[in-house]
Amino acid sequence: MMDATKIEALFTRESGDYVFARWGRPIAPVVFGVSDETLAVIKGALEAVMTLSGHQMAETDPELGSNLMVFFFQDWDELPEVPGLDRLILELRPLVEKLKAAEANQYRVFHFDPEGAIKACFVFLRMDKALSDVPAQTLALSQIVQSVLLWSDAAFRQQSPLAVAGDRTILRPEISALIRAAYDPVMPPAAQDSSHALRLAARIGQVQ
Repeated sequence: MMDATKIEALFTRESGDYVFARWGRPIAPVVFGVSDETLAVIKGALEAVMTLSGHQMAETDPELGSNLMVFFFQDWDELPEVPGLDRLILELRPLVEKLKAAEANQYRVFHFDPEGAIKACFVFLRMDKALSDVPAQTLALSQIVQSVLLWSDAAFRQQSPLAVAGDRTILRPEISALIRAAYDPVMPPAAQDSSHALRLAARIGQVQ
């Protein structure tokens, strides 16, 4: 079982701030740049995580149409060419230059509602050799897990949220339990006080 100290670390940013958020509305996904086969894998991963969390999916979001957008592409320079993306991602071109300079292969942008809950997430995946070598199921599950909560920017640098069980890639049990606890209706959709980690630890013991 994951204790409060470990939970707190997963939501404490490098700045030292504790910042937690979960989705506050049903997730309406759309995926760009993949085959129908890969799309089915991503949809399966999303449905599995939604079943785990108890959160809902929707065909459309009344405000944005789609509120979880996943982009697969070969070069960061493709992003500024996507129609309307610069209206959703402020300062898109400077962001692209920063990601190119860092030779990044993935990035996520979150938008929040007035209560601090997640209302949109944009996932960008530059399919370099490293990402292309990752099995589709593993890549899909990893990205969905990292999009379902606002984790710390350092949360999974030392250890992946996934594990291998036989020939299958699964969520680590403690991460599964944490996601379930985070989406418990009694828990707040957003928090900036580390005492929230204590409440999550208590919920994990009750919902397992």
